[in-house]
Amino acid sequence: MNTTFSLPRLLVALALAGTCLGAGAQQRDQVERRIQSVATLIETSSAARQIESSGVAAARERRDNARLIHREASAALAAGDVVQADKLLNQAAREMMDGARLARPDQVTGEKSKRDFESRLESARALLTAQQRITQEKNAGKDAQNATRSIERQIAEAQAIAAQGRYDEARPILDRAYLTARVSIETLRRGDTLVRSLNFASKREEYDYEIDRNDTHAMLIKVLLADRKDASGAMPAGMQAFTDKAATLRSEAEAQARGGDHAAAIRLLEDSTRELVRAIRSGGIYIPG
Repeated sequence: MNTTFSLPRLLVALALAGTCLGAGAQQRDQVERRIQSVATLIETSSAARQIESSGVAAARERRDNARLIHREASAALAAGDVVQADKLLNQAAREMMDGARLARPDQVTGEKSKRDFESRLESARALLTAQQRITQEKNAGKDAQNATRSIERQIAEAQAIAAQGRYDEARPILDRAYLTARVSIETLRRGDTLVRSLNFASKREEYDYEIDRNDTHAMLIKVLLADRKDASGAMPAGMQAFTDKAATLRSEAEAQARGGDHAAAIRLLEDSTRELVRAIRSGGIYIPG
């Protein structure tokens, strides 16, 4: 069966084409339409279905990244920054299309490690730019600034190792930079009226958002621990209590969601993610809070 994705030409054009700068009201209307078309590209298009069914982790990560950048575009538009929103929509569409390409079955070996590294590098740089912008917007404190320096340092270290052709060694370092940037952005935006202005259609939709946020923090811990476990493979004691409590709260949240009480599940997920933040900090990763 041919599983190669195919997108309607109109959708691709709307998603990938930047808005021509013109009269303010007209430009805002155009960007608002692109907000919707890029959302369709990310959530319900044939490319989205291709990524969802592929089982390719790298493709799904690009889709998650597109979702995050799309949220930032919506936030920028809500704040009246139409030009920035348009730029972010371009980034989100590119992330999504790159994810769709990664999900295709004709991706072969050979230069795969290099391609995967360069794909993740592009994502990490995009998120670093967003993290820097939000840090400045919110006049964030020392933790956010330390996070920026940590992400920059890890990206530079990963690039130096990759330049020697050692992509397998460079990738975990780049993954930490990427996930640190994602967590930092989501933490900085936590409770922000710009994010809340997105108005989730239902408690179930907000629950799904919180699941994604919790998963991102958990992934950062997993990557962080990859080279920090002791010889027995045990997690450092300082982190274990936090992650255990987070896991318990996540389990309780999922039980509440199965019972249909998504509001209670959201509260439990927020508590779970806070415990993961504490674990990350105890592991020496700077993230704002």
